[in-house]
Amino acid sequence: MATEEVNNPPSLPSYPQLIINAIEALNDKNGSNKTSISKYIESKYGDLPAGHSTLLSHHLNIMKESGELVFWKNNYMKADPNAPPRRGRGRPPKPKVPLPPGMVLSSARPRGRPPKDPNAPLRSPKPSGSGKPRGRPRKLARPEGGIAASSTTMMSASDRPRGRPPKVKTSAFTEVSVGQ
Repeated sequence: MATEEVNNPPSLPSYPQLIINAIEALNDKNGSNKTSISKYIESKYGDLPAGHSTLLSHHLNIMKESGELVFWKNNYMKADPNAPPRRGRGRPPKPKVPLPPGMVLSSARPRGRPPKDPNAPLRSPKPSGSGKPRGRPRKLARPEGGIAASSTTMMSASDRPRGRPPKVKTSAFTEVSVGQ
């Protein structure tokens, strides 16, 4: 960062100081976004280094990570030491009640289905009221020769090939006898 300060004109304060001054001067309730901070610095100091936007982004990120600035809804604001931390979206977590000392927390009930008791008396299966078996009925065995075994006019499935039959080619010149 020493090279950044060397490139700055002598009248220009450090970037963190520029950013703090801009946020204080803009004095927005919800904080100031990067564009408004940049425009304020450009209007106040005019002669800025060539990589101003890159330097501004870099120093905003450093100040955000160090805790000097708070980033909320695309706006930067000064961190208030007395303010509670901002929450994200969603339902807030339940407050945890501290346990008295000496008390050990054990799970009330294990997860999942409880194991069967081997000493429990056997229960008789439920009586089926309708007399019908449950589930899909079993497939019946095919009668010998298939469904069309009794009719001799139909061809059996093994005598013909599968699919559409081929087109019968007719000759182009067929003689037709005309009676005179």
